[in-house]
Amino acid sequence: MRTKQALVSLMALCVSAISFAQDKSEVLKPSDKVMIGKLDNGLTYYIRENEKPKDKLELRLVVNAGSILENDKQQGLAHFMEHMNFNGTKNFEKNDLVDYLQSIGVKFGADLNAYTSFDETVYILPIPSDDPEKLETGFQILEDWAHQANLTDEEIDKERGVVLEEYRLGLGANKRMMRDYLPKLLYGSRYAERLPIGKKDVLENFEYETLRNFYKDWYRPDLMAVIAVGDLSSDSMKMMIEKYFGDIAKPKNAKERKEYDIPNHDETFISVTSDKEAAFQQVLVVYKDEKEAKPLTTVGDYQDELKARLFGQMLNARFSEIGNEPNPPFTFASGYYGGLLARTKNAFQNSAIVGSGQHLAALETILTENKRVAEHGFTSNELERAKKQMMARMEKQYNDRDKQESGRIIGEYVRHFLRQEAIPGLEKEFELYQEYLEGIKLEEVNALIDNYLHNDNRVVVLMGDTSEAFQNINKQKVAELMKQVERSEVEAYAEEAIEDALISKLPAAGSIQDSSVYKDLNVTTYTLSNGLKVTYKKTDFKNDEIKFSAYSPGGMSHLSTKKYKDASMASNYVGMTGIGEFGMTDLQKFMSGKIASARPMITDYSEGMSGSAAPKDFEILMQMIHLYFTDLRKDEEAFDSFTSRMKGFMLNMMNMPMMYFQNEVGKIKNEGNERYQGFPTEEDFEKMDYNLAYEVYQERFADASDFHFFFVGNLDVNQLKEFSKTYLASLPTLEREDKPKYNDFRPKDEQAKHIIKKGEDPKSYVQLSWEEEVNYDDYNRIAVRALGEVFSIKLIESLREEASGVYSASARGSLRKYPYGKFSLSISFPCGPENVDSLVQESFHQVKLIKEEGIAEKDLDKVKENLLLKYKEDKETNDFWVSALNNAARYDRDFNSIMKYQEKVKALTVEDLNSLAKEFLDDNYFLAIKMPEDKKDEE
Repeated sequence: MRTKQALVSLMALCVSAISFAQDKSEVLKPSDKVMIGKLDNGLTYYIRENEKPKDKLELRLVVNAGSILENDKQQGLAHFMEHMNFNGTKNFEKNDLVDYLQSIGVKFGADLNAYTSFDETVYILPIPSDDPEKLETGFQILEDWAHQANLTDEEIDKERGVVLEEYRLGLGANKRMMRDYLPKLLYGSRYAERLPIGKKDVLENFEYETLRNFYKDWYRPDLMAVIAVGDLSSDSMKMMIEKYFGDIAKPKNAKERKEYDIPNHDETFISVTSDKEAAFQQVLVVYKDEKEAKPLTTVGDYQDELKARLFGQMLNARFSEIGNEPNPPFTFASGYYGGLLARTKNAFQNSAIVGSGQHLAALETILTENKRVAEHGFTSNELERAKKQMMARMEKQYNDRDKQESGRIIGEYVRHFLRQEAIPGLEKEFELYQEYLEGIKLEEVNALIDNYLHNDNRVVVLMGDTSEAFQNINKQKVAELMKQVERSEVEAYAEEAIEDALISKLPAAGSIQDSSVYKDLNVTTYTLSNGLKVTYKKTDFKNDEIKFSAYSPGGMSHLSTKKYKDASMASNYVGMTGIGEFGMTDLQKFMSGKIASARPMITDYSEGMSGSAAPKDFEILMQMIHLYFTDLRKDEEAFDSFTSRMKGFMLNMMNMPMMYFQNEVGKIKNEGNERYQGFPTEEDFEKMDYNLAYEVYQERFADASDFHFFFVGNLDVNQLKEFSKTYLASLPTLEREDKPKYNDFRPKDEQAKHIIKKGEDPKSYVQLSWEEEVNYDDYNRIAVRALGEVFSIKLIESLREEASGVYSASARGSLRKYPYGKFSLSISFPCGPENVDSLVQESFHQVKLIKEEGIAEKDLDKVKENLLLKYKEDKETNDFWVSALNNAARYDRDFNSIMKYQEKVKALTVEDLNSLAKEFLDDNYFLAIKMPEDKKDEE
C-alpha cells in the first residue's frame, strides 16, 4: 500500500513539475483595467478609470531620459530642464502656470511637482475631473511640458539661482562621504559621474543652447508616456491624449537612447569614510550580480520574486530579533535583493544604522548572519511565519482593490513604461500568491544565498563620525574582520516555542450603559460600565481597515519637576518591552499573518493609544489594548536594549547642523522653563529612570474611567460592542477626577535676534516667528492657518520666483487651545549666507505689505480652494475621522462641528486675515539665523 502511494505521489510530482515548467514561461499580461496604447508618433499612453478620490484625475508625463544621457557640458541640465517647465511655456507665461493651478486648489510642491533621476524625469499633475475647462487646461499643461517650453535666456538665468540653491541643500556630510564610496559602489559606470543635481560650474556657466539641445534631443514622443488615472471615463481620457499629444512631431534622425550598465569587478572594494557632521552612521555590504538584470515579465519571474521576498522577510526578522537583545550592535539592520540604481544591475544588499564605534560589531553581525543562513539555512517555522506575513499583506491589498487611491495605482504604470515591469493587477497577483506562495519549499529559499554571497564584485562601506572610535577603523581591519568571519564556525539558528494566544483566560465582561447617536455623521457614542467611552463610525472607505485612537486627560503634568525630568524621556520607550507573556521578539513572531498594532503613549497633558487592524484581526487588537492597560511587561533588559539602540541613533543627530540649530532655538525660546527638555544628551540617557517611568505608566493606565476610545473603519458593530464589553469594560477603574496641570511658563514676548553658527558648508537657514497669548476661537483657528498659507504663496513669489534666492520657502499659522490659547505664525527658508540679510528684509517687506495693503482676494481664494479640495478628499479616509473625532472630544467641540469646516472656510474673508495680521504681527518677533562656522585662518 505504501509503495502504491509513493508511486502515485511520484507521478503527481512529475505532472506538477511539467505543469510548473509550462507556467514559468507564461507572460504576465497587463490587467484589463488599464488601457495601454501608442500614438502614431510613438508616444505611449496608460489609461485607467478609478473613482477614488472622486472628481480627481492623476496625470503623469513620463520622460525616459534623465541625467545619465547628459554630455559633459550638460551635467545637471536634465534636472534644470524640469525646473524650466514651470517657468513659461507656449500657453502659460512666467508664473501663470503655478498661479492658475493654485486657483483650482492644486498646491505647488505638495500636489504639483516633478522629479529627475538618473534614467527618467516624471511630471506630476493632479487636476479636478468634474470641470471640462479645468480638464482641458490640465492636458494642455502636460502637452506644453512635453514640447512647448519657452526656455528664454532671461528665465534660464533667473532659474540658475533657484537650482543652485537646491544644489546647496544637498551639500553636507552625506555628499562629502559619497565622494569616497560612490566610485566604488558604481565602479566604472557612467552613473558615478552623472548625479542628477549636476556640477556647480556647469549650472552657473552653461550656454543657453546647451539646455535647449537637451530638451530637443530627449523630450520627444517615442521616449514619453502620458498616464491618466482617475474619476473619468476611459474614452474621455483617450480623446484628450489624442487631442493634445497626437500632433507632436516624431523626430527625424533621433539620437539613440542608450542603456548603461554598472561593470563587474574582481575586487572587494572597501570604503571607510568619516565626517564630523555625519548623523546617520552606516554599514553597507553590497554583493553585485554579475549577470544583467531582467524585468519581471513572466510567472516564473514572479515566483522568483516571491522567493526573494521570503528570504528578505526571514533575514530581517532575524536582524530584528538581534536588535531586541541586550546591547545590540546596531540601531536597525536589514537585507534584501533588488535594484542598484541602474536598471540593468541587481544586488544583494545589507545595511545597518549604527551608533558611534559600533561599525565593526555591526559588520561582524551582518556577515555572521549571512554565513549562518548559507551554512544552515532558515527553519521551517521561519518560512511559515514569513509566508503568513506576506499573504496577510497581499490579502489586505486584495480586499481593498476597489478602494485604491489613484495616486497609489499610477506608480506601477510608470515602472511598466520605464522598466517593462509586469502589471497584471491585484487580482492576478493575489491569484499567483494563492497558487505559488504556499508551495515554495524551504530549500528553494535557502538556495538563494548561494547566488547572493560571493567574494568578488563586492563593496563594503563604513560611514562614521570623527570620533576616536571610528578613526581607529581602517580598510585593513575591515578586510581582516571579513576573513575572520569566513573562517569562523556558526551554529544553526534556534528558537523556543511561544504561546499561541495573547490572553489565555478572558476577563469578566462589563456592560454598555447608555448611548447617543449623531445621525448626520453616522457616529455613535456609548458609555461602558466602568465609565470608559467609545465613539465609533462605520465607513466603507477601505474594506480591510480599522483605525483607532484613545485619549485621557492628565499625562505627566501632575509629576514634580524632578520626577518629570527623570521619567519623561523613559516614558517614550516604556511601552516597547512587550505585553503579557510576550517579549518583543515573541510578540513579533506571534503577530505573523496578523495585521493589528497598538501603541500606548504618555505626553505632558494626556495619555492614550493609537493603532489599526484588519477586520479579521480586530479581536487581537482589542486584546492588545487590554494588555497594555493591565499587563505591560516589565523587562529592564528589553528596555535597556531598546534605549541602547535609540541612544546610538539619537546622539549622532546632534552632528547635523540643522538639528543643532533647532535644539539651540528650543533652548533659547524656553529659557526659564524648568520642565523643558531639549534633544536628549548622553547624560539624559544615563539618568533615565525605568522603574519610575514604569510606575508612572502603571498609574496613568490604572484608571480607564476617563478614557475615550474612537474606532473608525469597516466595523462589525455588534462585534465592536461585544469586544468592548469584554476587553474595555473590564479595564480597571479608580473613578478619579483627573485634569491636566498646565505649565504656567510663557516665552518672552519681545523682539529677539539670534545668530547660531554651525556647519562648514555655505548654508544658512532663517526662522522668523511671532507668538501671542490669545483667546482660542475655532473660526480663527482656520483663519490663522489660511494666513500662513497666503504667506507661503507670497514668499514663493518673492523669494524664489523674483529674487531667485531660495529653493523653497514656507509659512505656517496655527492657533492652539492648550496649555493656553496661543497664536503662532512662522516663516522659514534655507538660503546662501550672502543672501540672508536681503531675504530677511524681503520677508519683513511681505509682512508689511499684508499689514498695510491687505491680502489680495485672489490669494485667499487660492488658499480656500486648496483647503476645500483637501477636506473633500480627507473626509473620505479613516485617518481623518479618527483624528477629527478625537480632537473634537479633546477640545470640547461638538462632533457636528466637523461638518461645519467647509462652511467656515467659505466664510473666510480678507478682512478676517488682515485683522489677524495687524493685531499679532508686531515688532516682537523672534528671528533665528543659522550661519556656517567661521573658517580658521590658515597659518
